[in-house]
Formats: sequence, structure tokens, C-alpha cells
Amino acid sequence: MSDTDNEKPKLGMRQPLGLKRTVETGKVKQSFSHGRSNTVVVEVKRRRVLGPGAAPAETPVAEAPAPAPVEARAPEAPRAPAAPQLSAQERQAQLLREAEEQRMSALEDARRREDAERHAAAEEEKRRADERAKNPAGTAPGDKAPEPEIAVAAPEPAPEPTPPAAPAPIVALELDPSMPAPRRFSPVARPEIPKPAPKPAPAPAAEASAPRALPSGQATPRRTAEVAQPQRPAARGRTGDERRGGKLTVNRALGGEDGARARSLAALKRAREKEHRRMGGPREAQAKQVRDVAVPESITVQELAIRMAEKGADLVKALFKMGMPVTLTQTIDQDTAELLVTEFGHNITRVSDSDVDLAADIEVDAPETLKPRPPVVTIMGHVDHGKTSLLDALRGTDVVKGEAGGITQHIGAYQVTLKDKSKITFLDTPGHEAFSEMRARGANVTDIVVLVVAADDGLMPQTIEAINHTKAAGVPMIVAINKIDKPEANAQRVRERLLEHDVQVEAMGGETQDVEVSATKKTGLDQLIEKIQLQAELLELKANPDRAAEGTVIEAKLDKGRGPVATVLVTRGTLKVGDVFVIGAESGKVRALVNDKGMQLKEAGPSMPVEILGMTGVPGAGDQLQVVENEARAREVAAYRAGVIQAKRTTNAPASLDSMFSALKEKQAIEYPLVVKADTQGTVEAIVGAINKISTDLIKARVLHSGVGGITESDVTLAGASGAPIIGFNVRANAKAREIADRQKVALKYYDVIYELTDEIRAGMAGELGPEAFETVVGRAEIREVFSAGKHGKAAGLLVTEGVIRKALKARITRDDVIIYTGEIASLRRFKDDVAEVRAGLECGVTFSQNFVDIKPGDFLETFEVEMRERTL
Repeated sequence: MSDTDNEKPKLGMRQPLGLKRTVETGKVKQSFSHGRSNTVVVEVKRRRVLGPGAAPAETPVAEAPAPAPVEARAPEAPRAPAAPQLSAQERQAQLLREAEEQRMSALEDARRREDAERHAAAEEEKRRADERAKNPAGTAPGDKAPEPEIAVAAPEPAPEPTPPAAPAPIVALELDPSMPAPRRFSPVARPEIPKPAPKPAPAPAAEASAPRALPSGQATPRRTAEVAQPQRPAARGRTGDERRGGKLTVNRALGGEDGARARSLAALKRAREKEHRRMGGPREAQAKQVRDVAVPESITVQELAIRMAEKGADLVKALFKMGMPVTLTQTIDQDTAELLVTEFGHNITRVSDSDVDLAADIEVDAPETLKPRPPVVTIMGHVDHGKTSLLDALRGTDVVKGEAGGITQHIGAYQVTLKDKSKITFLDTPGHEAFSEMRARGANVTDIVVLVVAADDGLMPQTIEAINHTKAAGVPMIVAINKIDKPEANAQRVRERLLEHDVQVEAMGGETQDVEVSATKKTGLDQLIEKIQLQAELLELKANPDRAAEGTVIEAKLDKGRGPVATVLVTRGTLKVGDVFVIGAESGKVRALVNDKGMQLKEAGPSMPVEILGMTGVPGAGDQLQVVENEARAREVAAYRAGVIQAKRTTNAPASLDSMFSALKEKQAIEYPLVVKADTQGTVEAIVGAINKISTDLIKARVLHSGVGGITESDVTLAGASGAPIIGFNVRANAKAREIADRQKVALKYYDVIYELTDEIRAGMAGELGPEAFETVVGRAEIREVFSAGKHGKAAGLLVTEGVIRKALKARITRDDVIIYTGEIASLRRFKDDVAEVRAGLECGVTFSQNFVDIKPGDFLETFEVEMRERTL
């Protein structure tokens, strides 16, 4: 064994010669609930005091390193060394007995000291009372009688005229400064309830000032020592409030103060709140708060209770009294909600679902806030009259090369900066007949219309349509006679043709400006710009840039990399990056602003066309853009508008006789299903409109789905379920969609010119109907006689009245204008000879196929032939 093990004191070892060891150790096993136990090492420390009489001064102290929560002092108790022959259980029992004896001895000593203190205090009080009784004149007449002393600390009384004798010394308990202070709960003083000041009482008699005597004849003792020192815990005994559990351990036996449990912090808080409530008195009834309750057309009981700040159970109870057994989650109408709101004393405000929508802002800006803005010029005209080429010449670009087929099929927006730093916004519209809605939108958002007419072609249908759109929009027009450089150009003929449509140019005595230009030679462009600027000055175009932005969607598309993109023309206000907006049934937040040159901007002012990124979906062309205060408001408005659109699409029209007949006719017509995908929203609208125009009474085109963007798997799945071809205009299908289309045998048709698309759809619909049968009557004859032919057959003697009767032609026999037979001529004879045909005015005999014998004189025979022709729509 090591020296350390030899030097370690252990319980049960024989005491060696020499000084007594001050530390002895032992082990105590603790048992807990659920079968748990713990072994604790117990150390008994003794204070070594040198000198004579030092033996009784040793004070043993028990310590437990980890589990023992309290270290307490025990009174003096000599302890004999443990016999080495005792077992562990016997040693533990001996330690417990010695600890109990020490505790009892300490309690007895404390009780004796308290009795001595109480007796000394009583003697002192008695002595003072005797002195006051012997010398009553020592107190001045105006002085108050001394008040009886209480247990709390009070100011010292006035000094006595006669000094008292020296009091007996008071024995007080003191803590050992070398030991740690015992853990005690700091008592919280009970809050005093304020009381009114008592009335001044008259001076009491001398006898009343005498202290109250105890039953033993002694005066009431002063408890100065008890006030100065915290209250000691009660003796270890079972009381009603004491909670004790578990086995008795050495720590609990030696610690006389761990039996009482301190009040928790939560209990203190509850007690203080109770005192505050008691001090505050009964709470006054609060006045009922009258609210303005907004009630929509339908609302649940729970939502109504929340808006009224009432209990839902109270509303349900009131509805039960009205004879309406409902629950909190059921919906009630606006009238019932008004009865409830009125009954509970609130004010009702009726609102409608349409109140959620943003009203059109027709507020006129103050004149001092208006600033000049660039004019918006729309270029309109017939297809192939040079609109885009003229705009390219003005912009210095070449957009027409990027157009399929050399024709514009989208509406484009551009801003041109002139030499004098002024700006003009141009809108280029398509000239094809299918893009009528685009031209109408361009005329509605513009300030000036430039009507492009080819000098070699004159006025065409779309030119006339553009004139009508311009008149309907009420905007001024400038006529640009293009292609003036061609030899066959005749500008005067164009001016004369314009008179037919009530358009008088200045050269013909009217007010409409005209200019002869050539986009290829770039002649007359300066005169056109001057006339546009002159017209803009006359209009005095102004807008307020310092307000929430508003605009109109010129075109919208679904970009593969950027998502939904809309080309917006800002009409007033300034659109900034980060603004929250609503466009039709879509909402969003401006993530980026891109101009026509591809540059990103931070803001866009009035009359500026920009592309906007950050929408939830592709809006419709022509929808209005409005900036709102937050995203929640934007989502609310967009959801309402989407619901209105859905309701319009799904709501059936009221039935009438005409609608019933039209429905029957539609059911008889063959449906030609289609799925249409295009690159922009305006193109989708134009294609769907052109397809609907192709429909006839026999076959009707039905667009199952139309959208913006590439052809996806869902489009192919939809088309495969209904056997419809997919029309892709300037878009293509992805690899997965092509794979599904091959597997499901779905036709993918791609186009980039709209008239090729309409021609092929028209041919496909006609092929769906099949060839058309045309019947041609060849000859007519009258049956004069009926003859027998063979055993069972009959032959008819005819007189040909019209045309020719040929063999093997289809024949039809009528009797009283009712068809009784349709078949073919089996044989044709004239005078016993078989002939191929018999002309009018001659007689012949015929027999019919299928051995038809129901022939009578007076019937008529009609021969005809059927020709199958391809259908055209």
C-alpha cells in the first residue's frame, strides 16, 4: 500500500499513539424512491484547541461533499472512537444515534438560553415599572404617557429624569464566525393597508400607563432581542404546514433547519397580487365600448364575434333565441348579422365584396404638380405598308429583320431621343386582320396616331379599320404616305381615297396633317418628326410624376429565364423598383425595370415603356397597372379579380328558348379541339379570335387551353386526353413534352406567321368534316306500263321526259312525290336491244336492282349521279 493510503483516516481503525486526528470518515447509504440509492462519504471534523481543558472544546461537524445541501453546527458532544469489531450497519446506526443525541442536546441548550433571556427581560421590565411608579412627577404635565412597547423596533423613549440602575447583562445567542451562515428564507413584510389617521386621544391617567401584568404578576417583557435578531425556526416537531418525506439521513439529522420549506417565488407573486387586489377594492364596471362593425354579404358567426369583440357563445345564444340553431363556423347573411350587431349595441357598416377591388382613379392632379411628358405615338396601318420599317428608320435600328415573314405580329414599344434631347414614345402595332384588338389597344393608350399608307397600294381593309379605331379613341391623326420612292407611287390617289372615310388632309382643305416619306431612302423623316412635335405642343401633354404609378399593359409574355414579363406604358406617376402593384388578376413586386434597349432602370416616369419583372403570372394585354401600399392588399385585390373571372367563366346564362335551340345546334356541330400556346399574351388573343371566326354550323373550333410560354408536359397530356393538336406560335416543346407527345400520338404544329396558321387550321377542320357529296340529276322519265320479266320480275315501260337515262346510274322512283325506291338501273332496253342510254322523247324498258317489283303506271323515275368534293370553310 502507498503512504497516502496509510495516512488516510478511516472509521474503525485503532487509534495510534499521539495527537487525536481531527478528521474521521465513514460511508452512509441513502435510499430514494423507485429503488434508487446513493452512498455518501461522511467526514467528522473536530476543532483542535490547545491548552488545559481543551478536550471538551472540540466540536464535531459532519460534512457530505456532493449530496449534502446544508452544513450545520452541532453542540459539543464527546464521541468515543468506533470499535473496530462493529459492522457497517452498526456503525451507521451508532452515527445516527450520536447525531440525534447531539441535536437534542443543542435544542435543550437553546431552550435554556431562551428561558434565561426571557426571565432577565421580565426582571428588567419589572424594575423599570417600579421606578416609574415611585417617581410619577418625573414626567412633565404636557408630555404624553409612554406608549406600551411592541415587538417591532421602535424609537427609544424620552430619557428619564432619574437615571435607572444598571440593567442585568442579557445573554444573547451568537453565531460562530468561523462557520458558514445558515441558509434562511428572507421573510417578506406584509404590505400595510393605508388607514385614516386616528383622532387625537386625551392624555391617559397614570394608572393606564402601567404595563399589563402577566398572570404570574410579572410585567410584559420587552422583546428587543427578538426584534433585533431574525426569528429562529421552530423546534423540530411535526406541525401542520411542515412537509417531510424520505428517510432520515445524517445531514437531515444534524441540520435542524432543513425540515421547513421556504415559499416559492410563484407563491410570493400570488400573495402579492392578492394583496393588491384586496387593497384596490371592488373593480368598477367598465362602460361598454361601441364599435363600428364592417359586415360583408356573408360572414361566419366566429368572425362576426371577433369583429364585435364579443364572446362567440353569446352570439350563438342570441341566434338560438331568434330560432336559428347555428354553430360558430356556420355562415350567416348580412341581414342576420345586422340584427346581431344592433342587438349588442354596435354600429353596422355594410360592405360588399366589390369594395375590395381598387376603384379607377379618376382624380385630377393639381395643376402645380403637372410637368411636361413625352408624347405617345402609335403607328398603324395595313400589313406590308412599311410601318416597322418606318419606325426602324426613326430609331436607327432594324427590327423588321427579326420578324417572321417580314410582318409584325407583336405590339412593340420604343422611346426615341431626338437631336434636341426631346423624347417620343412609339408603339408599333401589327397590321394583320387578326390583330384588331392590338390595334384598338394601341389607339386607346396613345396621344397621336400616325397612319401609314403605301403610295403604291392605297387604302386597304386594315387601313380603314385603323381609321375607325382612331376616330373611336378621339385622338389626332397624321397620315404618312410611305413608299413614295417607288415608280408606281401615287400620293394624290391616296389623299382622294381618304376623303371617302371622312379624313381630309391639309392639302385638300382639311385639318389632318400628311407627309410623304420613304422608309428605305429615309426621306421625309424630319418633316414627320416636326409634325409630331407640333401636334404634341398643341395637346400640351402633362402628367404628375410625384405620385403612385399607373400604367397600361401593352404586351405580356412568359420568358423561360425571367418568368412572366409585361411591357407597361406608364401613364402617370413614377414606377420604381420595389413597388408593389396589381395588374388585372395578377399581383407582384417590381424586381427589375428594363427599357427597350435592354438597360436596367431604377425608375420609370410618365410616357416611358418598360418591361416589368416580378409578377405572379402573365397578365392580360390592356390590363391596368396600379401601385398599392403593401403586398397583402395586392394579393387581396388580385384574389378578388381572379374570383370574378372564374365566376364569369363558370356561370351559366339563364335558359331561354333561343339559348336552348342554339345549344341543340351546337351539340349537332362537330367539335374541333385545339391547344394554343404562343409567345405573348396579345398573340394568344389574336390566334384564339381568328380560330373562333373559322367555326361554322357544321364544325366548331374549341380551344381547350391557351397560354403564354413553351409547350409543357401538362399541355401534351391535356391534348392527348381529347385528341387535340397543339398549336405552337413562336414557341417549341421541351424534350419531356416531345417524348410524351410521341408516346400518345399528339400532333405538334409550329407556326411563326399567323395567316399560315389560320389556313392550316381551316384545312384541318374541313378535313375533319370529310368530303361533301353533290347530287346531279341526269334524267327524268314517266312509267307508262308495267310488264312481266321472267317468273318473278317486272319491267317498266318508260317515256323519257328530261335528260338522259343511262344504265348503271342511281335511280329514284317517286309516287305522289314520295320516294318509294332508291337503287340502280339493272338493265336498259329499246326494242329488245340492250342500249347504253336513251335520250328525251324516246321510250324504253328498264328493270331495277334488288328485284324491285312494286311498280305502277303513273310513277316517275329520276336518275342521278353523286359527286364527292372536298369541303372548304
